[in-house]
Amino acid sequence: MTSFLPQHEGWLPYWLLLVSILSVGNTIQAYLTTKNTREVYMRAGQEITALTSRIFGTWTLVSAVVRLYAAYNISNPQVYELALVVFTVAWVHFVTEWVVFGRAAWGRGLAGPILISTGSLFWMFSQWAFYVG
Repeated sequence: MTSFLPQHEGWLPYWLLLVSILSVGNTIQAYLTTKNTREVYMRAGQEITALTSRIFGTWTLVSAVVRLYAAYNISNPQVYELALVVFTVAWVHFVTEWVVFGRAAWGRGLAGPILISTGSLFWMFSQWAFYVG
């Protein structure tokens, strides 16, 4: 079983793997129901449709693939940077939907994505030298 796990030192590759797996689960939920998407965008009302939920799920799947690739190729600077970009785009999206556009409201649905993207960004920026050199 351990042969399937990232082989690099440190905890960040495992974190990226975990976040990728969770994102795939979120993608499946977004394709099956609008419930979780509505929890994030609580103030969006009728703007949340099955289509918008699936689009959100598709973005989440793309992010999961990038993060998964980074988990296994964490010493590659381009892959590391791409994972940073994906977390940055997610952070900017969720914060602007909350603060600027007002479609998201602080709660269970929004807390997870903001805390995960914020924490991951700080962790990845602080560990750049360790993993990339």
